[in-house]
Amino acid sequence: MGDVRAIGIDIGGTGIKGAIVDVDAGELVSDRVKVPTPPGGEPADILEATKELLGTLGHDGTLPIGVCFPAIVHHGRTMSAANISDEWIGLPAEAMFEKELGVPIHFINDADAAGYAETRFGAGMGERGLVIMTTLGTGIGSALIHDGVLIPNSELGHLEIDGKDAEHRAAYSAMERKELSWEQWAKRLQRYYETVEFLFSPDLFIVGGGVSKKHEHFLPLLKLNTPIVPAVHRNNAGILGAAAMAVTYGTEWAAGAAPSGG
Repeated sequence: MGDVRAIGIDIGGTGIKGAIVDVDAGELVSDRVKVPTPPGGEPADILEATKELLGTLGHDGTLPIGVCFPAIVHHGRTMSAANISDEWIGLPAEAMFEKELGVPIHFINDADAAGYAETRFGAGMGERGLVIMTTLGTGIGSALIHDGVLIPNSELGHLEIDGKDAEHRAAYSAMERKELSWEQWAKRLQRYYETVEFLFSPDLFIVGGGVSKKHEHFLPLLKLNTPIVPAVHRNNAGILGAAAMAVTYGTEWAAGAAPSGG
């Protein structure tokens, strides 16, 4: 296959990361650049910070750009906001970035981008059926991929379980907040994953987020019918997934077809 390249940008509450990606190999082919997310996380400020990042990467307008973002993204609009300004809610973010940057942009939810990357290049590569990626951090992000096709904006961290928002009890932040042991936290994760398993009958769970590098402390404690494995790409997953989706779904838009994810 050819050397297809794109830029992936991962916008978060504290930092904006980006790199040039070889989409065929699933590898970063430039240094990963990071700039601070501007205080308040307002759209115009984040756009300027993104321009700064692209300048550092030497962007010349020839590569497609994928942007993953901590929000529900529906037809290019950001419909929620996590750890950023509420001005993003309902904003036509994709069109705004395209106008200001002068190139095609593909906006996607950050957990969806990570899940897509793991099924293309990581722990779910070659897996048929339904793969569910969850990211355990401040909240619980999720991505559903069926036979390689993303089903966007699943938001499984907000399932109501035992009368509570699932991520309030089972996110990694809950473990830190309550000073839980690995065993105590695993009991909460067990309740969460067995509920998701019952509702969706997945073929594979992938667990991401920073805590996934300590997976040996909690994944073996879970008793599920579905295999559950740690993510491979961790901090680069959003960048890889955003870049890959910019190529995949950007091509679909060019051909006049609605994209499958985002």
